[in-house]
Amino acid sequence: MNAEHHEHHAWAEPYKIKMVELLRMTTREERQRAIREAGYNTFLLRSEDVYIDLLTDSGTSAMSDRQWAGLMLGDEAYSGSRNFYNLQDAVREFYGYRYLVPTHQGRGAEHLMSKIMIRPGDYVPGNMYFTTTRLHQELAGGAFVDVIVDEAHHPASTHPFKGNVDLGKLDALVREVGAEHVPYISLEGCVNMAGGQPFSMANLRELNAYCREHGIPIMLDATRTIENAWFIRQREPGYADKSISEILREICDLTDGCTMSSKKDLLVNIGGFFACNDEQLFLKAQNMVVVYEGLHTYGGMAGRDMEAMAIGIHEAVMEDHQSARIGQVHYLGRKLLDAGIPIVKPIGSHAVFLDARSFLPHVDQDLFPAQTLAAELYIEAGIRSMERGNVSAGRDPQTGQNRHPKLELVRLTLPRRVYTQAHMDVVAEAVIDVYKRRETIGGLNMVYEPEYLRFFQARFTPHETSRGSGSHNDSHKRAEATPVPA
Repeated sequence: MNAEHHEHHAWAEPYKIKMVELLRMTTREERQRAIREAGYNTFLLRSEDVYIDLLTDSGTSAMSDRQWAGLMLGDEAYSGSRNFYNLQDAVREFYGYRYLVPTHQGRGAEHLMSKIMIRPGDYVPGNMYFTTTRLHQELAGGAFVDVIVDEAHHPASTHPFKGNVDLGKLDALVREVGAEHVPYISLEGCVNMAGGQPFSMANLRELNAYCREHGIPIMLDATRTIENAWFIRQREPGYADKSISEILREICDLTDGCTMSSKKDLLVNIGGFFACNDEQLFLKAQNMVVVYEGLHTYGGMAGRDMEAMAIGIHEAVMEDHQSARIGQVHYLGRKLLDAGIPIVKPIGSHAVFLDARSFLPHVDQDLFPAQTLAAELYIEAGIRSMERGNVSAGRDPQTGQNRHPKLELVRLTLPRRVYTQAHMDVVAEAVIDVYKRRETIGGLNMVYEPEYLRFFQARFTPHETSRGSGSHNDSHKRAEATPVPA
């Protein structure tokens, strides 16, 4: 199946359902109480109170019968598990990197790479920040610098490769600080914070040539790079007849190493890895993983998890799987576009991103419009989504002020192989219903803010001057403030 097939013809998922998990629909009153108790933060909701869970695609996908069978082949030896070698073989075959260090999940790999490669005072350019990636870079003494193309910061832009690196921005940084203070460039596939937007192979080739000239490694965030390969196949001249696995390998061959959260592309519930081609870098990571994760042949994972991941790599590069996975995202996105809902364009790989700034233009950014919209969508229909805006961006470590990103988004993230098209219809109807009453929706005040990655645990109350909202009860009374944790 291809993108044109999805545009014009009915299609079905390339699998059949063998087991189901029952869902419970709550009442509006139950949801109002639940979101109030959660401090209007969808991360703090209980799963049992959620009807359709679009919080994240991280570790929430459905494994196949072959992956479940693989769990029974777990070799739980502390050292030298056969499952590690199966995983290593799969990574070498499909990603091409010579050396592999497993970790419990992606941020474990980010931690290792940041501690090994970054020195205090370094600058790390990247095609838009990701929350955990930037934090690990900062904790290692580095400073993140955004070098993505300008189009990525504009939701309405239809640039087909909004994940591209702006070589002019990168060169300006290198000239200013010196290549010796740029330990690597962080390159993300299907850039999450930009709306799941891919980079092109042409851009990567230019980046590779520049980095070779200046001695700067390219470290890939490979979390959704298989999805990036799918977009290259669809959109870039010369790649229509290449397989996803061939394109993936070409991407990786133009980079020097990667971090991986296997909980996305690779269809597992836990796991990750650091991989590279440089033996000295590998030896440092192999030594450090023992300190922070586990022995170098399990890195915080059970043998059965590594086996499921190895099988997941083989399944993730299948054309039918990616076409159905991304096709479902586009199905939801097109329904919202047809209804006039402001979303990030073009529709990305793993989620539909609502443009909260355009959705709620009357809500000041310091009253967190994306956080507000996520709470309203839950109240409307029990749908859990995620804020990707002012809360996620955090504070500037130098000034202490909110970063005020240009993109103020709500992410409707689709787990792989979990929901049906009927679920997508319900989601679209709920978003449309909230949009119809958008002028009655006010903002939120943050009443608890953790030091790091505040979007996970921050708590909010409705803003005092709100004009009446679903965040309040039906008589529009202001919700009681949630006690602030000590």
